[in-house]
Amino acid sequence: MLRHDTSPGPETAGDVLSPYLHAQAGEFLRSLRLHREAGSDNDSAEEAARALRRAARRISGTLHTFRPLLDPSWAEPLRTELAWLSATLAGEHALAARLARLLDGLQRLSGAAQVPPPHGASAAGALAVGAARAGALLDRQLTLARTRAHSAALQALGSSRFHAVADAVALLASEVPLSGSAAAYAVEVLPPAAQLAEQRLADAVAALPLARAAHPYNAEALAQSGEAQDAPWHQVRLLLRLHRYAQEVLRTGLPHEGDDRLLRAGRALDRHRDAAEAAAAAAAAARTPRIAPATAYALGVLHADQRHEVEAARFAFQQVWQPMAAVTPAPVTAP
Repeated sequence: MLRHDTSPGPETAGDVLSPYLHAQAGEFLRSLRLHREAGSDNDSAEEAARALRRAARRISGTLHTFRPLLDPSWAEPLRTELAWLSATLAGEHALAARLARLLDGLQRLSGAAQVPPPHGASAAGALAVGAARAGALLDRQLTLARTRAHSAALQALGSSRFHAVADAVALLASEVPLSGSAAAYAVEVLPPAAQLAEQRLADAVAALPLARAAHPYNAEALAQSGEAQDAPWHQVRLLLRLHRYAQEVLRTGLPHEGDDRLLRAGRALDRHRDAAEAAAAAAAAARTPRIAPATAYALGVLHADQRHEVEAARFAFQQVWQPMAAVTPAPVTAP
């Protein structure tokens, strides 16, 4: 369902696409101003950075999905630069959240045995001794990484590269460089582009081992943990975002059936990413040379716990997705 309009005549694709991009560009610029005004207020700066990333992702995703309707010499470079900016600003927040997640996990696990303890030690005793050391090791490693990410973000925000991105978004707030295709009727060209994004998502989900994800904890999947099996799930998360943003363009913010399910599916995949990256951080810490056996044991327990969280997130996604997939989107061809 496209936006209702009281103006005479059918809407063109540009009539629908331009207001959405104007609004996201305005949100980007407001968030940038708030970020600059926050100064040393870390909470305000963090919230402004999140809003800045949200707007950047929506602009970038819209430029990707509806690229035939936009001037490619302008849209493609801006999309690439917005992806760089979003990733750069996300680093510090992601590392802080990962550390908090891992320290909470160690605290929660310190009184329970999940895997056999080192030879000659009780599980509770090994965790009690190793958890504190593991926490200190993770704190050192991730705090150092967070400091570097913070410096990288500050450097990016002061760079000529960022100022060029901000200038391009400022232009977008008042004018969208459209291609000739944007003069076509919106109902003819916008839905096929959005359906293509939906089809790509459906294809990516169909390639996932959803049958194995039908249980919240899966021993077979835990035995195969690693980037090779996580990557397809991360790709689905990105494609789900593109699908959501395309739906926002078509409906221009109006509520519609499926919004809640799409959001719940996205939250499950966000938890999947967070747990997978936390497990990888625990595994990397366990490879630190010359750590004590109790420390390595605590990190191993923590890694297993986060991989269980990965499986629980996959189960949650599968539970949300199956009812949504009852109606399969019709195949479409790229415009």
